[in-house]
Amino acid sequence: MDQKIEQLKGKLIVSCQALPEEPLHSSFIMGRMALAAREGGAAGIRANTKEDIREIRAQVDLPVIGIVKQNYENCHVYITPTMKEVDQLMEVGPEIIAMDATIAARPDGSSLDEFFHQVKEKYPNQLWMADCSTVEEALHADELGFDFIGTTLVGYTEQSRHLKIDENDFEILRTILGQVKHPVIAEGNVNTPEKAKRVLELGAFSVVVGSAITRPQLITKSFAEALK
Repeated sequence: MDQKIEQLKGKLIVSCQALPEEPLHSSFIMGRMALAAREGGAAGIRANTKEDIREIRAQVDLPVIGIVKQNYENCHVYITPTMKEVDQLMEVGPEIIAMDATIAARPDGSSLDEFFHQVKEKYPNQLWMADCSTVEEALHADELGFDFIGTTLVGYTEQSRHLKIDENDFEILRTILGQVKHPVIAEGNVNTPEKAKRVLELGAFSVVVGSAITRPQLITKSFAEALK
C-alpha cells in the first residue's frame, strides 16, 4: 500500500464539502476548512469537485478521497455517477476516487458492474472506494475489486432507509468487516468522537466525519434544537 494511503490507517478523514445551496459553498472556504482540519489532526480529506480538490491541495498535503456530486434526471445515483465525473476528478488526481456502489442503475442505465469495469479499464492505477448502503452492496463491491469499502450511504437509499450505521454497536459495520477482503472506511452519521473511536476499535481502516465538523449550520441546529 502506498505510503500516503498508509498514513490514513487508524486515523480521521474529514469531509470538507459544501453544496451550492449551502452557506459555505466556495472552493476557497473548503481549502481553509481542510487547513483547519489538518491543524486539528485530520490525516486525510474527502472533497467534492475538482475545483475544491485543487484548492485543498494548495493548502494541505494530505491524501484526498475525491467525489463529484451530480444529479441526473430520474436517477438515484449522484456520487460520481458517470465517466464524465471520473474524468473531471482525474484532472486533479485524488489518491482515492469514491463512487456510489449501490444497486441503483447509473444515469445511462448501466449497472455498477459495467461502470466499474469501464473505469478500471480506463484508469487501471487509480484507487477506488465503494460508497455502499447495505451489507449486500458492500460484499458485492468487495467481490468487484474496489480498493476500499465505505458505509457512506447506509440510511440514505430506498433499500437502507430502515438502517442506522450506529445501531446495536455498529452491527452493519461489524458484519461487513467480518466478511470482506478489502479495507473498510467507516462513514455516515459518525457524529461524535466516541463513535469515531469505536469504529476504529472494531477494525475499520479509517473513519470519515463530515457534517459534525464542517457544516456549521447543522452543528448550530443541534444546539438550537436542544434548547427548545
